[in-house]
Amino acid sequence: MSEMDSQAGRSGSLVDAAGFDEGATWHFGNPVAEQRALLAGTGLVQRGHLGVLKISGADRLALLHSLTTQYFEGLAPGAAVQSLVLSPQGHIEHGLTGIDDGEAFWAVTEPGAAEGLASFLTRMRFMMRVEVEEVTDQFEVLWAGAKVDLGEAMAWPVGFANGREVLWPRERDLPAHTPSGTWALEALRIEAGIPRIGLDTDHKTIPNEIGLWGTHLDKGCYRGQETVARVHNLGRPPRRLTRLLLDGSVDALPQVGGEVLLNGRAVGVMGSSARHHEDGPIGLALLKRGTDVAAVVMATCEDDTEVAASQEVLVDPEVGLHIRPNLR
Repeated sequence: MSEMDSQAGRSGSLVDAAGFDEGATWHFGNPVAEQRALLAGTGLVQRGHLGVLKISGADRLALLHSLTTQYFEGLAPGAAVQSLVLSPQGHIEHGLTGIDDGEAFWAVTEPGAAEGLASFLTRMRFMMRVEVEEVTDQFEVLWAGAKVDLGEAMAWPVGFANGREVLWPRERDLPAHTPSGTWALEALRIEAGIPRIGLDTDHKTIPNEIGLWGTHLDKGCYRGQETVARVHNLGRPPRRLTRLLLDGSVDALPQVGGEVLLNGRAVGVMGSSARHHEDGPIGLALLKRGTDVAAVVMATCEDDTEVAASQEVLVDPEVGLHIRPNLR
């Protein structure tokens, strides 16, 4: 461990996070340096507040394939995926990432979601040979840079900054690293345009609005599949995930779930935000599809002030196949 990590202790809680990431460490005193450590491959973020499920049994991949938006059949040991559980109407209820080791699929969920996902999978297994166990108390989720030596730990790439998501036994000492907090990690994630389920989505979100994150279009039926296919083939998603470049002259960051306004009219809802070491304050929002992509919008902060933001398109307003049947 580094000198800073040994001084801070295993939890490293110099400044604790609040809200969605309560229970994690927000930063260790220098979020800019921590972002650079993550980019350099030496940083590590403890994310012990995330949930972990162990899904075992001969029919585990068949069950996950039938219920989620991802293609699980034939998933090779060591292969990692991200997936969603939808309502019958196609709205996102759960998100998960994980890896199969040949005997079990290990799933990581957002804070507070593991119990609900485990209950749903258990209810839906019927006669299938599947066991679902929450093991959050046994495994801590880490985000580790490419240069952190993880040994034989289960790990998989996360899609930004050459990082890896790691399942780490809680009784095991952490590997040598530069400690970094969730502030640094969130800034890099937002820059990459990757949403977090339950933070950058709401109860109305469908996969098409977030760029089909975790969704495989070429598979059989699953709950909510009709909505995903219909919007992709025949329509356009009602909203689109957008990265916002926020006015850096304002100290406050937008409130999660706050309105995004254009000319005083609500055109979207705010998700996560953070301060990037180069881009300054940035965030993710779900905006109505028809919102002019060149327009400067206003995001609402917790103190009821507003901060101006320009848009960077992540989901094209015209995304989809837009097949129109010829009825003549």
